[in-house]
Amino acid sequence: MATTTPAPRWFTDTDDDHSQCYIERLRSLAADGDDLGGEARLIDAMVPRGSRILDAGCGPGRVGAVLHACGHEVVGVDVDPELIAAARADHVGPTWLVADLSELDLANQGQIAPFDAAVMAGNVMAFVAPGTEQLVLTRIAKHLKPDSFTVVGFHTDRYEMGEFDKHLAGAGFALEHRFATWDLRPWRLDADFAVSVLRL
Repeated sequence: MATTTPAPRWFTDTDDDHSQCYIERLRSLAADGDDLGGEARLIDAMVPRGSRILDAGCGPGRVGAVLHACGHEVVGVDVDPELIAAARADHVGPTWLVADLSELDLANQGQIAPFDAAVMAGNVMAFVAPGTEQLVLTRIAKHLKPDSFTVVGFHTDRYEMGEFDKHLAGAGFALEHRFATWDLRPWRLDADFAVSVLRL
């Protein structure tokens, strides 16, 4: 009997209008001049100019848009069509695609070339379907070049660090660095946020 993949928590653990509220909140912050590019600046510092970058769980495109403006080739992927529609409307330049990260196969959407790096910001791993965390990381790894990396950030009360470490190892990654913030403050066990650099 075929099994059905559970729905991502982004859909099951949020209100019906969550996507549109999130879109409008980010648009409002951008209009107010808030800094929405911190994650992107870190990734930009880690790769050569003109790199091919996967923005996995891209939402309405704030991270990928900054990376594109820095001169990188960006492909953003999200399971939520509303968020992808907003990314396409607000940020021309990157390629924005609808896809479930647990089933990610970008060759089927015309994206055959592997990526130099991937970024998963905004608690992406806390919003994937329960039980698919290692599968998501495995799918990301399959889209990367050898010796490339993924940077993953999430609140530690949403995804247990020990489980994450098991999942990243099971997906073929090694933990290269871990920080408590996107501006690289030192990791500590009681930190409420984790930014992990994973290397293939």
